[in-house]
Amino acid sequence: MIDKNAQVHIGNRVFFNNYCSVVSMNNIFIGNDCIFGENVKIYDHNHRFNVKGKVISEQGFKTAPIIIKDNCWIANNVVVLKGVTIGENSVIGAGCIVEEDIPPNSVYRTSSQDYVSRIKYKNNI
Repeated sequence: MIDKNAQVHIGNRVFFNNYCSVVSMNNIFIGNDCIFGENVKIYDHNHRFNVKGKVISEQGFKTAPIIIKDNCWIANNVVVLKGVTIGENSVIGAGCIVEEDIPPNSVYRTSSQDYVSRIKYKNNI
Protein backbone atom coordinates (compact mmCIF):
# COMPACT_ATOMS: atom_id res chain seq x y z
CA MET A 1 0.00 0.00 0.00
CA ILE A 2 1.32 3.44 -0.92
CA ASP A 3 -0.32 6.53 0.57
CA LYS A 4 -1.23 9.31 -1.88
CA ASN A 5 1.74 11.49 -0.79
CA ALA A 6 4.25 8.64 -0.33
CA GLN A 7 7.03 7.42 -2.60
CA VAL A 8 8.41 3.93 -3.10
CA HIS A 9 11.49 3.26 -5.23
CA ILE A 10 12.42 -0.32 -6.07
CA GLY A 11 15.75 -0.80 -7.84
CA ASN A 12 16.74 -3.19 -10.59
CA ARG A 13 16.93 -6.97 -10.14
CA VAL A 14 15.02 -6.95 -6.84
CA PHE A 15 13.22 -10.14 -5.79
CA PHE A 16 10.30 -10.37 -3.35
CA ASN A 17 9.27 -13.83 -2.18
CA ASN A 18 5.70 -14.72 -1.18
CA TYR A 19 3.63 -12.56 1.19
CA CYS A 20 5.92 -9.51 1.42
CA SER A 21 4.38 -6.13 2.28
CA VAL A 22 5.77 -2.68 1.52
CA VAL A 23 3.54 -0.07 3.18
CA SER A 24 4.48 3.57 2.79
CA MET A 25 3.10 6.85 4.09
CA ASN A 26 6.46 8.63 3.61
CA ASN A 27 9.33 7.23 1.53
CA ILE A 28 10.80 3.76 1.04
CA PHE A 29 13.91 3.30 -1.11
CA ILE A 30 15.13 -0.18 -2.06
CA GLY A 31 18.40 -0.35 -4.00
CA ASN A 32 19.49 -2.71 -6.75
CA ASP A 33 20.06 -6.46 -6.41
CA CYS A 34 18.18 -6.93 -3.13
CA ILE A 35 16.35 -10.14 -2.25
CA PHE A 36 13.52 -10.54 0.26
CA GLY A 37 12.44 -13.79 1.89
CA GLU A 38 8.86 -14.77 2.56
CA ASN A 39 6.65 -12.63 4.78
CA VAL A 40 8.96 -9.59 5.01
CA LYS A 41 7.13 -6.46 6.23
CA ILE A 42 8.41 -2.91 5.60
CA TYR A 43 6.62 0.01 7.32
CA ASP A 44 7.80 3.64 7.19
CA HIS A 45 5.22 4.68 9.79
CA ASN A 46 3.83 3.76 13.18
CA HIS A 47 0.65 4.66 15.04
CA ARG A 48 0.77 7.45 17.59
CA PHE A 49 -0.73 6.23 20.86
CA ASN A 50 0.18 8.52 23.74
CA VAL A 51 -2.49 11.23 23.72
CA LYS A 52 -4.55 10.70 26.86
CA GLY A 53 -8.27 10.67 26.26
CA LYS A 54 -7.99 10.11 22.51
CA VAL A 55 -8.47 6.70 20.90
CA ILE A 56 -5.40 5.33 19.12
CA SER A 57 -7.13 5.15 15.75
CA GLU A 58 -7.61 8.95 15.79
CA GLN A 59 -4.05 9.92 16.81
CA GLY A 60 -2.45 9.64 13.38
CA PHE A 61 1.00 8.35 12.51
CA LYS A 62 4.69 9.08 12.95
CA THR A 63 6.65 8.58 9.73
CA ALA A 64 10.31 8.42 8.70
CA PRO A 65 11.93 7.18 5.49
CA ILE A 66 13.46 3.73 5.05
CA ILE A 67 16.55 3.15 2.91
CA ILE A 68 17.70 -0.33 1.96
CA LYS A 69 20.89 0.03 -0.04
CA ASP A 70 22.20 -2.22 -2.84
CA ASN A 71 22.83 -5.95 -2.60
CA CYS A 72 21.00 -6.78 0.63
CA TRP A 73 19.36 -10.04 1.65
CA ILE A 74 16.41 -9.61 3.99
CA ALA A 75 15.48 -13.12 5.17
CA ASN A 76 12.06 -14.61 6.05
CA ASN A 77 9.75 -12.93 8.57
CA VAL A 78 11.81 -9.75 8.99
CA VAL A 79 10.08 -6.50 9.96
CA VAL A 80 11.78 -3.24 8.94
CA LEU A 81 10.50 -0.20 10.85
CA LYS A 82 10.46 3.54 10.14
CA GLY A 83 13.62 5.60 9.99
CA VAL A 84 16.01 2.72 9.28
CA THR A 85 18.91 2.60 6.83
CA ILE A 86 20.31 -0.81 5.96
CA GLY A 87 23.80 -0.44 4.48
CA GLU A 88 24.87 -2.06 1.22
CA ASN A 89 25.91 -5.73 1.12
CA SER A 90 24.13 -6.51 4.39
CA VAL A 91 22.19 -9.58 5.51
CA ILE A 92 19.26 -9.44 7.95
CA GLY A 93 18.61 -12.84 9.56
CA ALA A 94 15.23 -14.52 9.71
CA GLY A 95 12.78 -13.18 12.25
CA CYS A 96 14.61 -9.94 13.06
CA ILE A 97 12.88 -6.67 13.83
CA VAL A 98 15.05 -3.87 12.43
CA GLU A 99 14.49 -0.60 14.28
CA GLU A 100 17.97 0.96 14.06
CA ASP A 101 20.48 1.51 11.28
CA ILE A 102 22.59 -1.42 10.10
CA PRO A 103 26.09 -0.56 8.82
CA PRO A 104 27.26 -1.66 5.36
CA ASN A 105 28.72 -5.16 4.97
CA SER A 106 27.01 -6.47 8.11
CA VAL A 107 25.08 -9.51 9.24
CA TYR A 108 22.27 -8.73 11.69
CA ARG A 109 20.72 -11.62 13.53
CA THR A 110 18.92 -12.26 16.73
CA SER A 111 19.38 -15.00 19.27
CA SER A 112 19.32 -14.27 22.98
CA GLN A 113 20.16 -10.67 22.04
CA ASP A 114 20.55 -8.70 18.85
CA TYR A 115 23.92 -9.09 17.23
CA VAL A 116 25.66 -7.25 14.40
CA SER A 117 28.84 -8.61 12.85
CA ARG A 118 30.92 -7.74 9.83
CA ILE A 119 30.85 -9.99 6.77
CA LYS A 120 33.99 -12.06 6.41
CA TYR A 121 34.53 -12.05 2.65
CA LYS A 122 36.20 -14.98 0.89
CA ASN A 123 37.95 -15.09 -2.46
CA ASN A 124 35.95 -16.54 -5.35
CA ILE A 125 35.34 -20.25 -4.94
